[in-house]
Amino acid sequence: MNILILGIGNILFQDEGMGAHFIHYLDEKYEFKSDKNSVSIVDGGTLAQRLIPLIVKFDKVIVVDCIDANNSKPGDVYFFDFENMPNSIDWQGSAHEIEMLQTLNMIQLNGDLPQTQVLGIIPKRIDDDTTFELSEEIINAIPTMEHTIVNYLKELGVEVEIVNKDITITQIAQVSYKREIKNDPKI
Repeated sequence: MNILILGIGNILFQDEGMGAHFIHYLDEKYEFKSDKNSVSIVDGGTLAQRLIPLIVKFDKVIVVDCIDANNSKPGDVYFFDFENMPNSIDWQGSAHEIEMLQTLNMIQLNGDLPQTQVLGIIPKRIDDDTTFELSEEIINAIPTMEHTIVNYLKELGVEVEIVNKDITITQIAQVSYKREIKNDPKI
């Protein structure tokens, strides 16, 4: 089984870039091994529909992105199957999220959407004040996001090994724009 972890977000706009920063963090901190599965990590930025040819090649996709949800607060983490998206989820936190929702819906309408999970987090700051700094709420939610995705991958039969225990999301956020991904697509 080919598994894609797809980070979405504009890294120039604070918490908005969380999905992209988080996948770089995973790529730096962990190694993924499996005899039956491959794990690929992609920084999708704000590409949305341009990601369709890539997304449809995979059996399972995990989209990591900022989302909006009713009665939520910054730093709240959600993990759900895209086809059974909770009614409380609202993808209107930023322009790219609408595009990503439309992209997933378009692929689904054509019958090509792989099983897709969404690992979403409620952002605190999304401004056009260009900075790679993440809010404290986002930084504090990293262990929850990590635990969620690592456990999901283990359920799929992927061995997850820590290879860099000292890396932090704050460090990665400062360099993710120039960092190459080690676990890039293998299909």
